[in-house]
Amino acid sequence: MISTSDFRKGLKVEFKGEPCEIVDFQHVKMGRGGAIVRTKMKNLKTGAVLEETFRSGEKLERPGLEEKSMQYLYTQDGHYYFMDMETYEQIPLNPSQLGETRNFLKENMTVKILYHKDMPISVELPTFVELAVAKTDPAGFRGDTASGGGKPATLETGAVVKVPFHINEGDIIKVDTRTSEYIERVK
Repeated sequence: MISTSDFRKGLKVEFKGEPCEIVDFQHVKMGRGGAIVRTKMKNLKTGAVLEETFRSGEKLERPGLEEKSMQYLYTQDGHYYFMDMETYEQIPLNPSQLGETRNFLKENMTVKILYHKDMPISVELPTFVELAVAKTDPAGFRGDTASGGGKPATLETGAVVKVPFHINEGDIIKVDTRTSEYIERVK
């Protein structure tokens, strides 16, 4: 059991039978009554953000979450197939289960898949991925500097990120998967 005094950002709890992650919380001391804890929680299955108030000292269940390291294999018939690195079991996930993470999936990439009661609920990519630029406007026009502005580039996975003007097709770049931002060109 998890008490409200143990709340912190990123803590995972089970609320009304659903796994949730605490996004924000605030302890509030009322004038005469007891203290309360106002929280914002993100439902890990649906992505919905809930605002709830708990009495101080109230307890919540720990969610039955399990994290598995899996390798992305291929896409077929609209499903993305992943292989468990320990048991070699393959599971298909649909695009709605992946969300925006599918924009950075590359074959043979190792990801972490979060399970709740033996059902996959989310995919966590590595923080940085290296991808080739498949399409972008050519460089070499006025304002072509390393620091000023940028241009859109389509990566090998289909994701579109803003890159500096000096990046060309075929270049390998490092991208932050949390923010979809260009980090650097890989040598």
